[in-house]
Amino acid sequence: MTTVLFAGGGTAGHVNPLLATADRMREQREDLEILVLGTREGLEADLVPDRGYELLTIEKLPFPRRPNVYALRFPPRWIRAVRQVRRIMRERGVAAVVGFGGYASAPAYRAAKLEGVPIIIHEANAIPGMANKLGARWAAVVGVSYRTTPMTGSEFVGMPLRREITDLDRAALRARARAALGLDADRPVLLVTGGSQGARSVNRAIVAAADDIVAAGWQILHLSGGRQTDFEPARSERYVAIEYLRDMHLALAAADFVVCRAGSLTVAELGAVGLPAVYVPLPYGNGEQRRNAQDQLDAGGAVIVKDERFTPEWIRSELVPLLRDDEEVRHMAERSAAAGVRDGADRMAALVERVIA
Repeated sequence: MTTVLFAGGGTAGHVNPLLATADRMREQREDLEILVLGTREGLEADLVPDRGYELLTIEKLPFPRRPNVYALRFPPRWIRAVRQVRRIMRERGVAAVVGFGGYASAPAYRAAKLEGVPIIIHEANAIPGMANKLGARWAAVVGVSYRTTPMTGSEFVGMPLRREITDLDRAALRARARAALGLDADRPVLLVTGGSQGARSVNRAIVAAADDIVAAGWQILHLSGGRQTDFEPARSERYVAIEYLRDMHLALAAADFVVCRAGSLTVAELGAVGLPAVYVPLPYGNGEQRRNAQDQLDAGGAVIVKDERFTPEWIRSELVPLLRDDEEVRHMAERSAAAGVRDGADRMAALVERVIA
């Protein structure tokens, strides 16, 4: 029996690639024990046990970014977390650490380095996060989702995606998905989503311009997000608002065009299933969302608009004319699929196997 410790979590962008890779390796090997290291606060607290993996938790420890009281308290807490992971590795006989970024990854990388255990990393974003930049110094190999990701010694694998996405036959599932979501069977669907938490600026602009989108012959599936407590849905006909949808593959099967943020997982999933999009990157951070969508933009499968420009007026003057152009929407879908990668989980699993072999 070979034991591998998967580390990462916090957001879907870390958890879902972790689970997709773990699932693929579990399918391929019966003599593999997979442990997952995360925190109690992240999405992994629910998603990992639901998928049948053992979740081990450590304290959530963001790296300090400025000199303050937290920065003074960080070193002993960091040492304690690393010791905890080292103890887990010794007791469970961990043969390798596979990290996906997020709060739990950095202590796992340091513990693996001290224990002499090989490290394999997956970086989901076009601009790497702090934990993975630290771990890459000691890693045997780093798999990346984008060929332009600036990490020395990296190999392109794409984004590991779950079977619900890679095996999705949108045409075959479309009618059933639309019926399940309360949508018309024959009208094209604009899917709007800001992720599990939602995107307030996107929500407000879409609601204000909903009548114009419907008048263009479309219907709207609006996933508003669980944290948007002030959200007021549109009153338009052929408009369906849902706060959170666990079966996201149904929304992708129902959709013909998407308006969304440009998180790495979202971009990868839309490319894998061949959906065109208007990406509205987060207006803060280090610009990684804009970079995440660049390949889709270059391929002609997407449009990128700044958050402050995504207004009801922009929707009426730019998006609505695009939605009225059936041929261009079809061509964008083809270009999106051509730029997408469906076998990222297989490639990442092969990378791990190569190291632990």
